[in-house]
Amino acid sequence: MEGNKKRDEPMIRYITCQKVEIDIHQMRRDEAKRYLERFLSTANGNVREVVIIHGYSSGTVLQQMVRKSLKHRRIRAKVLSLNPGITTLLLS
Repeated sequence: MEGNKKRDEPMIRYITCQKVEIDIHQMRRDEAKRYLERFLSTANGNVREVVIIHGYSSGTVLQQMVRKSLKHRRIRAKVLSLNPGITTLLLS
């Protein structure tokens, strides 16, 4: 059942040296949370903005994880988008 297989790694796109886009909407909650925490811990100090694409039409589990339970010392603010499938993290 290859069609039901979840991705192991999210898609990452560096927009600039300070802005990164990460697509986690095909991941499970626990693996997405672990990945984002690891990314934030190892990301270059120049990265100031992380756009998280978590989706919402298939459910809000990832959206709620990013917006409510994701914590990290580098997160300065969480900016909610007009698109409910995206949350932007502003980093220190």
